[in-house]
Amino acid sequence: MKVIISTFILVVIALSAFAQVDPIDKQGLGIGGYDLVSYFTTGKAIKGDPAIISIRNGATYQFSSKENKTKFEADPEHYLPQFDGYCALAVCYGKKISIDPKTFKIVDDKLYLFYNGKAGAKHVNSIETWNRHEDRLLPKANELWPDVKKKKYQPEDNF
Repeated sequence: MKVIISTFILVVIALSAFAQVDPIDKQGLGIGGYDLVSYFTTGKAIKGDPAIISIRNGATYQFSSKENKTKFEADPEHYLPQFDGYCALAVCYGKKISIDPKTFKIVDDKLYLFYNGKAGAKHVNSIETWNRHEDRLLPKANELWPDVKKKKYQPEDNF
């Protein structure tokens, strides 16, 4: 019995390590509650405090400190993720796909988020492909984004 419980706990921990979120969930929470400013200031994905929020374009963003909230409110366009928070690699394929807020990259002082989870029977970490081909993928994503932005988001869609 202890082995079964231990195995179950390990599976839950492993699955939560690759938790996908919608860029803005059904309750209006942006980027899974992660602090957008912390990506830039600490280089880490840090959960925000539900008591320290800012609302932008109908989405609620949480911050780990009042200082980060103030920075965001002074220049929200700087801190908001590219492609409305959808997976940057997916945009290259003409898709809007959810992201793992812990899988990110700052390029030219802009935040890009990526898918990192199950796709069918295999695990996909889209930042790995992105890193290998960023020089051609970034321009392609920027070129396709105006058309992809118009598409309806399908939460069940993936790679």
